[in-house]
Amino acid sequence: MKHETVLLINGAQSQGVAEGQLNKTLFDQAIELLSPHFNILSTQVSQGYDIRQEQEKFAQADIVIFQYPVFWFSLPSDFKRYLDEVYEMGVFFGGSERYGEGGLMQGRHYMLSTTWNAPRIAFSKPDEFFEGQSTDEVLVGMHKAQQYVGMKPLPSFTAHDVVGKPEPEYIQQQWRQHLTQALLNDKEEARASA
Repeated sequence: MKHETVLLINGAQSQGVAEGQLNKTLFDQAIELLSPHFNILSTQVSQGYDIRQEQEKFAQADIVIFQYPVFWFSLPSDFKRYLDEVYEMGVFFGGSERYGEGGLMQGRHYMLSTTWNAPRIAFSKPDEFFEGQSTDEVLVGMHKAQQYVGMKPLPSFTAHDVVGKPEPEYIQQQWRQHLTQALLNDKEEARASA
């Protein structure tokens, strides 16, 4: 019996060398893998959206998976606009005595699934480009936005070097394993440790 709802959001957009195909493939793969176990809601930002309908999807969701390519170490512009429009005061957050504690999305979890042109080695050592920071540390703004509205993280997924040295079959296999481990094997344990 399906008892939890997963909202999948594909924030990819076509730009330059990135057409968004890998993100669409991972988005579709997640829907296929998770559909037998969860109620599924989905949005593809590039196809347009209704703000109120998106807010209702978040209200129904127990888990939100954000699938997107990293553009200039952040979000694609259309996806950033989506969050700016959908994350409305009084719906996603309110006032609080202490900054950052007015989130109205309490009890929900989120997962970042990102694709990078940066190779994995760029994160591995202090003398590399990201100076030893993890992808989650580089994406601190996205994580803090979710914390601000009250959601808690599940383990992130990253695919590296997707333009320079694409390995779509390997990435899809790793994505299936990640989703299985984080959401299907032991759902309660995965969330408790997040």
